[in-house]
Amino acid sequence: MEDDMPELEGSTVVLTDETGRQLPCFVEQTLEVEGQIFLLIMPVDAPIELFVWQSEDDEDEDEVLIDVEEEDIDPLFPTARAVLAELDLLLQRSAYTLTAAGEPPEAEEDDCFTLELSDDSDQDGEATTEEFQMLATFFHEDQQYTLCTPLEPLLFFAQQQPDGEVTLVSPEAFQSVRSQLEDQLFDVLE
Repeated sequence: MEDDMPELEGSTVVLTDETGRQLPCFVEQTLEVEGQIFLLIMPVDAPIELFVWQSEDDEDEDEVLIDVEEEDIDPLFPTARAVLAELDLLLQRSAYTLTAAGEPPEAEEDDCFTLELSDDSDQDGEATTEEFQMLATFFHEDQQYTLCTPLEPLLFFAQQQPDGEVTLVSPEAFQSVRSQLEDQLFDVLE
């Protein structure tokens, strides 16, 4: 199995979700744990996040960015696609994330922001943050929406199945091999 690993690095694989949508990804690293091949992969196209501006409560005038849920994207998609087309980006309903084919504009400080992720916290109990580049905004039914791309690469762990199919590693499976994968990644970085 070790002989198969180098040929995967630098290649492109395709993840397919349960709806049949696909996400082409570059293989960044190939790791072996307990005889199983794991792949650290990154989408070929730029990942896109869609946020809506909402008040935290009815009396509060301060608005916060809220991630748009998967089931709410369909009515927004045509407008979002048209807005990104003005930047020469083609918005796609890919597996696991929206993506945009094309080259996003150069990130400028005024277009970048840090978002505190309220559901996630690190091992110290600190809130996790993520940095984004704002690409465009648009209105739909009196709501303001913002299209962004993360400044840090979006990485997934996938696993090569015996038949060659590449599948996303479930959160449970990832937790069971997390320390071994992290050790190997740290070894590669050294």
